[in-house]
Amino acid sequence: MSVAVLPAASPVLAPTILDLEASGFGRGSYPIEIGFVEAGGLPFCSLIQPAPEWEHWDEGAEALHGITRELLLRHGRPREWVVDELNHRLAGQTVYSDSWGHDYPWMSKLFDSVGRLPRFRIEDLRRLLSEDEALRWNAVQQEVRAEAKLRRHRASADAKVLQMTLMRLKHGPLTPTASLDGRSPGDFGNCG
Repeated sequence: MSVAVLPAASPVLAPTILDLEASGFGRGSYPIEIGFVEAGGLPFCSLIQPAPEWEHWDEGAEALHGITRELLLRHGRPREWVVDELNHRLAGQTVYSDSWGHDYPWMSKLFDSVGRLPRFRIEDLRRLLSEDEALRWNAVQQEVRAEAKLRRHRASADAKVLQMTLMRLKHGPLTPTASLDGRSPGDFGNCG
């Protein structure tokens, strides 16, 4: 009796998801933190030193993300370094954002401030969703966020939740939320 050997299933790779935190919303706001999660689940996060002319600060936004201007000035990385890292790590990719209408202008402001162009594209995450998936998005995202027990609203943590929500909508709960790359669930927001 012969036994058929089936090939191992290929791992399902998620698209790279990017998120930005900002000094506030509207005119004069600028990016203060960027985070993304690569297809394999590896997170990247960096605070961004503001340009001298970037003065807008919204205390409501600060209350949401917990990043003070002092923390940003003390631990933010130079804008040139952030842009170079993004271009190096994301070159040739299409990355997705759930808040494209805000993230795209903030990303443009960051790159324009150092006179460089991105070597990757940013697209709206909704382009990846069917109508049914879009209708279920909020409920599934709340489920994923509750399971992950993330303590902070930060860019890489939010990007991870978005990626996990997308994968759950597309493929079901394939991987336990708490152990996607060996980190504990609250670690994805560690940034500085």
